[in-house]
Amino acid sequence: MVRSSALSHADYADASIVRADSEVTFLAGACPLDEDGVVVGPGDVAAQARKALENMDVVLAKCRMGREDVAFLRVLVATDDREDLSTAWAAVREHFGSHDMPATLQGVSMLGYPDQLVEIEPIAVRLPR
Repeated sequence: MVRSSALSHADYADASIVRADSEVTFLAGACPLDEDGVVVGPGDVAAQARKALENMDVVLAKCRMGREDVAFLRVLVATDDREDLSTAWAAVREHFGSHDMPATLQGVSMLGYPDQLVEIEPIAVRLPR
């Protein structure tokens, strides 16, 4: 990951460099749905962020990848309140731990499912073995 000392310190990397011979996987947006397709935690940004991240992990595993392979992340939060954005981001940082990647945190007017507040859009990269 790339971090520039000329820019203000943010809680995410400034860029990822991906080798041309790498396998790049674009995941569909991970939603906070349970096994029955029901949105979990209506009104609870943190709970929805955690569930969306868990669902992301399931898809990454199916692709033979893990969260350490995520090279870029977009976090969408249906809100106009910066505190909700901070809450979602705190869940993301906790989930990824020390793994650093560039990310975009974005407030949007609505998401696809009724009561859905969070969606996670990762791009993952597997280096040749």
